[in-house]
Amino acid sequence: MPEDSYALQPLLEVNAKLRDMEEKQRLLKERVLLIGQNLVSEREELFEAVQEIKHALLQLKEDALRLQESMQRMSQQMDNLARKEEVFRIQRQLDMLRSASA
Repeated sequence: MPEDSYALQPLLEVNAKLRDMEEKQRLLKERVLLIGQNLVSEREELFEAVQEIKHALLQLKEDALRLQESMQRMSQQMDNLARKEEVFRIQRQLDMLRSASA
C-alpha cells in the first residue's frame, strides 16, 4: 500500500501542476478579455472626442470666415466714410470761399 502512494505521488504532483497552469491560463484569458474591452471602450471615447474636436474646429473656421468678411465690409465702409468726410471738407471750403467772395 505504501508503494501505491509513492507511485501515485508523481501523478498527483503533475495533476496539481496541471490545475495550476489551467488556473493561470484562465486568469490570463480573463485579463486579456478585460484589456480588450478597455481598449475598445477607450477607442470609442477617443473617437467621440476627436469628432467633437473636428466639429469645434469647423465651427471656429466658419466663425473666422464670418469675422473676416465682417472686417472687410467694415473696412470698405470706413473707406466710404473717409471719402464722405473729404467731400464735406471740400464743400465747407467751397462754402467759405463763396461767403468770402460775396
